[in-house]
Amino acid sequence: MTFANENTYQRMKTSNSEADFHSKYEKALEEVRHKLGRTFPSYISGSEHFSKEGTFEVRSPQNTDLLVGRFQNCSRKDTAAAVLAASDAFDKWRDTDYRRRTAIVLKAAEIAVRRKFELAAMMTFENGKNRFEAVADVDEAIDFMRYYSELMSINRGYEVEMGRLAPSEKNRSVMRPYGVWGVIAPFNFPFAIACGMTTGAVITGNTAVLKPSSSTPLMSLMLYSIYAEAGLPPGVLNYITGPGSVVGAELIENEHVAGIVFTGSRDVGISSARQFNRDGFRPFIAEMGGKNVVIVTEHADLDKAAEGTARAAFGFSGQKCSAASRVLVQKTVSSKFLSKLVSFTVKLKAGDPSDANTFVGPVISEEAVRKFENAMVEAKEMGKVLAGGHVLREGIFAKGFFVEPTIVTDLPSDSRLLREELFLPLLAVREFDTFEEAIVIANSVDYGLTAGIFSEDEREVKKFFDRIEAGVCYSNKRSGATTAAMVGAQPFVGWKKSGSTGKGTGGIYYLLQFMREQAQAVFS
Repeated sequence: MTFANENTYQRMKTSNSEADFHSKYEKALEEVRHKLGRTFPSYISGSEHFSKEGTFEVRSPQNTDLLVGRFQNCSRKDTAAAVLAASDAFDKWRDTDYRRRTAIVLKAAEIAVRRKFELAAMMTFENGKNRFEAVADVDEAIDFMRYYSELMSINRGYEVEMGRLAPSEKNRSVMRPYGVWGVIAPFNFPFAIACGMTTGAVITGNTAVLKPSSSTPLMSLMLYSIYAEAGLPPGVLNYITGPGSVVGAELIENEHVAGIVFTGSRDVGISSARQFNRDGFRPFIAEMGGKNVVIVTEHADLDKAAEGTARAAFGFSGQKCSAASRVLVQKTVSSKFLSKLVSFTVKLKAGDPSDANTFVGPVISEEAVRKFENAMVEAKEMGKVLAGGHVLREGIFAKGFFVEPTIVTDLPSDSRLLREELFLPLLAVREFDTFEEAIVIANSVDYGLTAGIFSEDEREVKKFFDRIEAGVCYSNKRSGATTAAMVGAQPFVGWKKSGSTGKGTGGIYYLLQFMREQAQAVFS
């Protein structure tokens, strides 16, 4: 096989079947709507599990009158049972030939392809992604399955013949799975990230317990069901829902969990890693967000820079780990750039994410709205709001969680709005004099996930790549200055406090993190 990205919308647009893209999505919306509102089980060792602790509700962030479903409010005891099931399934799955594991993953990818628009429609209801971003999320999950399958095949299950000191000696390096992995997934890419982490664990011979965000448990349930349909044996993947303080805590504190793969906030990631390794050393793979920067120099194409910055800052309402939240612009072009940036931003349509014309959908929760309101108090007191700044509460926005895409400038250099990840559609602007100064400012935060530059000067671009402290870097990307890393092309990796391992998802080194090396020496 030769890996190729799914890239559905672009492919259909290029083949003049864009109308078919919209038709399939809209048909799926109507079909999915009737499947919502049910009580959904968790799954342990392939069987439905209903917790004695009852259920919790998930409602759509675009309209809280819409009940997505009721999910199990699992206890620590429930979670421990899932870990035990994964542990019981490990030996047999570990010993399953890597080609059989890869075949199951590829079958799951094909099932996801068939259900693509259904899954995207579910995602729109559950976390508020517009149709383009929802389909792209599903595409990325499919890409993870196929790309990791290709890596396993190319590397022949990661078994390598080594050198020898004597003719009677035969040596091999073999990568072996650890055991049970806890998979802790976020709300913002509820299918893609959950899938990438889960697939990394199981394709390498580990078993897993998947704990989704309590805001988006339905998409992880869909992932579980696809893997079950593809033939993943019972117990290899277990699906448990409930609060992080209970389910997540049990995964981190359970001595039978061999590794954790986590995507979430910096503070939770760091504290969880410390707790997980309180008595020794176990692998903890973490991606922990960013305070991502765009540098716009006097040599930039300002139209390209304005569009690329706005798309990166306000796509999915700024709720991406890769979203641009800081822009540094050279003083000589600041006025022109800001005029173009504001002009582009105010034209971005906010509203129902299922509408084809909507770019900005809801934020995920009332808590996110309150965080936005608190940030705006500081923005108005300490800086200048150039665009947005309001919570949207009237008309079509009345029953959802909507805020305006917001641009703030003139903040003091120590403002938390310039230093802390907010996960909101809020872009903070700061001016600089020299390119050297811009690099220093860009690197002054303790995050290091994504970064972008707009400059037509090749020397500036090279210096940017050489000096910027970030794992995913782009130059002159009009479609999104800091966003949309593609599996197999741009590994998604965090430096500094944005990540724990320095090896990215969708890259050639990712799977190695789920295995440990064993030297096998045979003498005759």
